[in-house]
Amino acid sequence: MNKQNSVDLGSGNVGKLLFSLALPTITSQIVNMLYNLVDRVYIGHMQPVDTVGSLALTGVGVCLPVIMIISAFAALLAMGGAPRASIAEGRGDLAESERIMGNCFTMLVTISLVLTVVFRLFAEPLLLTFGASENTIGYALSYMNIYSLGTIFVQMTLGMNAYITAQGFTTVSMKTVLIGAILNTILDPIFIFGLSMGVRGAALATILSQAVSAAWVLRFLLGPRTKWHLRRENLRPRAKVVLPCLALGLSPFIMQSTESLIAVCFNSSLLKYGGDIAVGAMTVLTSIMQFAMMPLQGLTQGAQPIISYNYGARNAQRVRAAFRCLLRACVTYSLTLWILVQLFPRMFALIFNNSPALVDYAAWALRIYMGATGIFGVQIACQQTFIALGNAKTSLFLAVLRKIILLIPLIYILPLFFANKAFAVFLAEPVADFLAVCTTAVLFSRQFKRSMAELEQQPPQ
Repeated sequence: MNKQNSVDLGSGNVGKLLFSLALPTITSQIVNMLYNLVDRVYIGHMQPVDTVGSLALTGVGVCLPVIMIISAFAALLAMGGAPRASIAEGRGDLAESERIMGNCFTMLVTISLVLTVVFRLFAEPLLLTFGASENTIGYALSYMNIYSLGTIFVQMTLGMNAYITAQGFTTVSMKTVLIGAILNTILDPIFIFGLSMGVRGAALATILSQAVSAAWVLRFLLGPRTKWHLRRENLRPRAKVVLPCLALGLSPFIMQSTESLIAVCFNSSLLKYGGDIAVGAMTVLTSIMQFAMMPLQGLTQGAQPIISYNYGARNAQRVRAAFRCLLRACVTYSLTLWILVQLFPRMFALIFNNSPALVDYAAWALRIYMGATGIFGVQIACQQTFIALGNAKTSLFLAVLRKIILLIPLIYILPLFFANKAFAVFLAEPVADFLAVCTTAVLFSRQFKRSMAELEQQPPQ
């Protein structure tokens, strides 16, 4: 079996191994975000900026919940199946790894087809629900009617690329998104400005680029270099294989899919208290937050194969070492990001728009919205480690806690106590983050110790 460009997850220095896996995955995460960020950057600078550019950016911004839903279903099968496949490989059961991957592939294809039909039929009412106004609905529909046609390409790229990363082929998975993002960056100005397609051109460039990335992923998983092969006999879904993957994947699914619900709550409240400029600022803030959080997600995805594999191999010492290294890296990054945001908020806002009014508003809101970012590294390191260990129940609870139990009610409760209602809406994010981090840290310290103690009672594989 050719294992070129893979790594030995069961030996060697954990810190060096995490860095070697995380660097390509961080690059992949950042580059992957360029699909939509590049669209927003070009659209935000459509002329004249104060009218067409701002309204077009806001229109594309209300499409974000739909885009997040598509990504969430990819995460359901990616983060639900890939850690379980890694654990199976750690036990020495490559056949089970392949069964998991094959079953999840079929589920991704099925879900893609269903989502495409739903978004084609109900695009306008969904976008109006997500905060589109009479001024922005035209731009939103122009983007979404084309983007929804590429749902299957997004699902294949995001969903199946996780199985390449989980094997340790992080350089290959990085190339998956690099190819598509570079192509998207080239096509965007051609379609948006050169062919005068506007937001429709941005959507078309994105789905064409994702199609190329999807082809790259499938070519690798069907080729000779992969350790887990996508085989025809594993494509028929089986409940005993799929259901545990869905249970584990619910946590990342809720984390991403509830972004849509949260976007509805934020956009509707901000439209009420601050108008289109507040909704536009929220688009800028969401873009910044998504881009800034990519390295954290890359770090956790780099650590996932190490933690999952060694958990399957019953090597508690190595699991502990991987988590500690991950936690240090995540906290260092989140603190650095928080300092930069608080010192230079306008610099971040200017990346996505150069309308003076929108930049001023977004810079003011950014300091509030990302007020608890400094400690968020604890949250993501602990929560993603639960997923890597196959702990579906706790990871699901933490996802529900932060987004549904805390954040959504706070969006509506806090404005009751502040004269500046828009300020109160933005404040909901850091308050929810702080409470969620405290809860996560307490739960993790207890359950992780217990899991490692149980693991040490069993001999290593």
